[in-house]
Amino acid sequence: MSRGSPTSLEWNFSQVFGERAPGEDAQDADIISALEFDKSGEYLAAGDRGGRVVIFERTDVDDLRGRKELEHFDYGPQVRPEYRYKTEFQSHEPEFDYLKSVEIEEKIIKVRWCVTLNGSLFILSANDKTIKLWKLKERKVKKVKEMDLNPYVCSENALLGKKSFLSGLQIPSVTNGNRLEWACDIPNDTFPSSQGGATTISSTGEAALARSRRVYAHAHDYNINSISNNSDYETFVSADDLRINLWNLEISDQCFNIIDMKPANMEDLIEVITSAEFHPVYCNLLAYSSSRGFIRLVDMRQSALCDQHARIFQDREPNGSKSFFTEIITSISDIKFANDGRHILSRDYMNLKLWDLHMESSPVATYKIHEYLRPKLSDLYNNDSIFDKFECCLSGDGLHYATGTYSNLFRVFSHRDGNEEGTTVEASKNPNRKQHQQATSRARRTSLSNLTRGHFRQGHDYSSSECNGVPCDLASKLLHLAWHPSDSLIACAVANSLYMYYA
Repeated sequence: MSRGSPTSLEWNFSQVFGERAPGEDAQDADIISALEFDKSGEYLAAGDRGGRVVIFERTDVDDLRGRKELEHFDYGPQVRPEYRYKTEFQSHEPEFDYLKSVEIEEKIIKVRWCVTLNGSLFILSANDKTIKLWKLKERKVKKVKEMDLNPYVCSENALLGKKSFLSGLQIPSVTNGNRLEWACDIPNDTFPSSQGGATTISSTGEAALARSRRVYAHAHDYNINSISNNSDYETFVSADDLRINLWNLEISDQCFNIIDMKPANMEDLIEVITSAEFHPVYCNLLAYSSSRGFIRLVDMRQSALCDQHARIFQDREPNGSKSFFTEIITSISDIKFANDGRHILSRDYMNLKLWDLHMESSPVATYKIHEYLRPKLSDLYNNDSIFDKFECCLSGDGLHYATGTYSNLFRVFSHRDGNEEGTTVEASKNPNRKQHQQATSRARRTSLSNLTRGHFRQGHDYSSSECNGVPCDLASKLLHLAWHPSDSLIACAVANSLYMYYA
């Protein structure tokens, strides 16, 4: 498929894990805070605020019908992707930093899959201060099918007790004079037999057991905001507000500080690091974003300290008048490389932008996500909603992009399809309900505009209180989502619920 001819995607509900009943509130520890597919797409990891990592495994298989039978069909078999719960483990525990007198939450902020070795799965998980490497290995586990609820005691005491009331009986002896007590004095009901209430072991099953292999700690003075694996399968980076450290997966007690933005005087601080991502192909290239809306690309071969960027990407086109909130809303919350290694997708509070590494002056595409909230920036600042960090993701072919918004919605865009609005999907079992509401709202506004003969001002009142014609719920936000590496499948988190949609 060429980059210039994407196809529109129609999204359908696939499945949900942890669905809440109407009116049920989610426990804070159960709220999902990180999502990540592995490179094969067979596994999905979800981290939550309680420090747990839950692993899901894909269960649907290709159609097993014969080739001759499939030749009678004009289309291939359509299989709805399905996942099942595999295992979970407690990755982080709450801690207390006595030197700074601050509590360190167990909340998982990022999970990243590593290369699979010898059939074992490896995954990195991080909270605000510590990163851990976990190994998941399949182990055979014996399962008890039936168990005797009242087993008889089978021990030496039973033999001694038997001799006390059998002492008067004539017990035959063998030629050496020893009695066969182990053969004739043991009652039939002392040992459990294969009949009646016996303990029976069924066929063995498999279970994934997690074990901590490495702990990378005490390297960040500020809260970690991102981790990223390198394409060399040996190193990874961890980034906080002012520094980016380079780690070797096999060495947990040493790391290298490759980027340091901390000024000599903290009063001179003008920007912080918000996200960092390795290039998917070249292991020497690293991109990181800042709170000023910049994306810097560095080459780690140039120097040990990558304080000089190779390229800087900045949207220099003016976007309206500047205000007190301009710098806040231009802060980039997430960046992702496309698989081709040439494009970068970035998300700030207002927009989703696609960048070409060959063009630094402006993005090649800008999709407006929260333009309807621009008149309400003051209110958003007062309730801290303006600081929400929305993530973004790309399809495996790099032609489609997705990001979350409020009211439990996420939006999907296609490159150069002529539709700047994209597709709006609600995280529920009826994902297209919001689209019908939007269409009805647009029709109502059009008829009202015709009745008033132009006196109705387009966008008045609606832009400040509605999302594309639908009332906006700032308390219900979809921050975390992930795209399957090869299929049109999106996983998104709403509070403690994990929804999946396929196209």
